[in-house]
Amino acid sequence: MKKLAMTEYGKRRQQLMQQIGADGVAILPAASEKIRNRDSEYLYRQDSDFYYLTGFNEPEAVLVLMPGREGGESLLFCRDRDPLMETWHGRRAGQKGAVQQYGLDQAFSISELDQVMPSLLDGRQTIYYTLGVLPEFDGQLNGWVNNIKARERRGAVAPSVVSGLDVLVHEMRLLKSDAELEIMREACAISAGAHRRAMTMCRPGLYEYQLEAELQHEFIHHGARVPAYNSIVGSGKNACILHYTENDRLMCDGDLVLIDAGCELDNYAADITRTFPVNGTFSPEQRALYSLVLKAQEQAIAVIRPGNPWMAFHDAAVRTLTEGLVDLGIVSGDVDQLIKDEAYRPFYMHGTGHWLGMDVHDVGNHKIDGQWRLFEPGMVLTVEPGLYIAPDNADVEEKWRGIGIRIEDNILVTAEGCEILTSGAEKDPDAIEALMKAQDWS
Repeated sequence: MKKLAMTEYGKRRQQLMQQIGADGVAILPAASEKIRNRDSEYLYRQDSDFYYLTGFNEPEAVLVLMPGREGGESLLFCRDRDPLMETWHGRRAGQKGAVQQYGLDQAFSISELDQVMPSLLDGRQTIYYTLGVLPEFDGQLNGWVNNIKARERRGAVAPSVVSGLDVLVHEMRLLKSDAELEIMREACAISAGAHRRAMTMCRPGLYEYQLEAELQHEFIHHGARVPAYNSIVGSGKNACILHYTENDRLMCDGDLVLIDAGCELDNYAADITRTFPVNGTFSPEQRALYSLVLKAQEQAIAVIRPGNPWMAFHDAAVRTLTEGLVDLGIVSGDVDQLIKDEAYRPFYMHGTGHWLGMDVHDVGNHKIDGQWRLFEPGMVLTVEPGLYIAPDNADVEEKWRGIGIRIEDNILVTAEGCEILTSGAEKDPDAIEALMKAQDWS
C-alpha cells in the first residue's frame, strides 16, 4: 500500500507556520477513540486535519506548532511507550518515535500537557485552534489561558485572540500535491476494480449485501482496509433512496442496482457510483434514463477546467437533464422556465458534486467573497448527476416509476482541463452489458 513520505507532512507544517507567523501558535488534538458497544471500539480513524499535518495515527495526542521557537517548532504530546498496553492493544511510537519516525522537533508525554502548555502559550498573541469540535478540549485550552492570566502581574502575557485553524488547513487541503494525487489515483483504481468485480459477480437471486461483500473483498485485497464511507448497494426502488445502506434486499430479474462505494487508502477517499442491470441487460426505459444521466455527466465534466466557476458543471448537468426529461415526456414546458422553476427537483434533488480528498465530502469553500470559486489545477471533485423516479410518483407514466440512476466519477482539475481518475469502471451501457455477459452463470 502506498503511503506519503514523512517529508510531505513536514513541508505542510512549515507552510502552515509561515501563515501563522512568529506571534502565533497552532494547537490541534487527535481524534478520540469511539466505543461501538460496551467495551468494543470502532477501528480507529485519525482526525483528517491532524493526520494531514503529522501522518500520526494514534489517539491521545496533541500537535503544537510554534514558529520561531528555539527548542523546536513542531511539538507533539503523545502516549508513553508501555509494554503491557502494547501487548494488549498494539505498538505505540512514544516520544522517541514521534521525533525519529514522524519528524517532529520535540515530543512530550501526553500526561504533561496541562503542565507544559501554559508556559508554551505565554507570550504568544494568537492561538490558531478550531473551537467546537472537542468541547472538553475547548475547556482545557481555556484553563491554560486563565492560568497565564493569573500570572500577568508577574509578567506573563496571555494570548488575546483565538483564530480558526481549520480555515488555514482546509485551504491547504483543497489543492492536492503530486504525492497526494498518487495515493488518490491508487484509491480510485482499487475502487474502480471493485465496481467491475461487482458487475461481473451480479445476477438475479443474490442479496445486495453479497455485492457489498465483493466490494469489500477487492478493497481489502489491495490494501485498503476500510471503505471511505458506508457502501450503498440499492436495487430496484432502493436506488431511489439517496443514502440507502441497509443493503439487504434480494435482487430480482429486471432490476437495476445502484452501487455508490469507494475505498480509503492512507486516509484518502475514492467515491464512485455505477448503475447497471442485475440481469446484464438494460430495458428500453432503463437505457433511456441511463443514457440521459450519462450525457449529463459528460456535459458537466466538459466544463471543468481552470478559470471556470464551481457551479458551471452543476448548471450544465441540470440543463441536460431537464432537456432530456422534456424529450422523454416526463416533464413538459419551456426548458429555461423549467430550470428556473426547478421542475427537475422531484427527479434530481442533490448537487452534481463535492470536493474529494481525505474526507469523502472534503473540505474547501465553494464561494470566495460571495462569488463562486474558480477551478484551479490540483483540485479534486466528484461529478455525479442522477435521476430518481419515485415508485409512487403518479405524475409520470408507470413504466418510469421506481428507476433510480446515478453515475459518479472522481475528477482532477489539470492545467489543460481535467482528468477522470475513475475511468477504470465501465459506464458506457454497451460496455457494461458486454462485461456482464462475459460471465457464464449457467
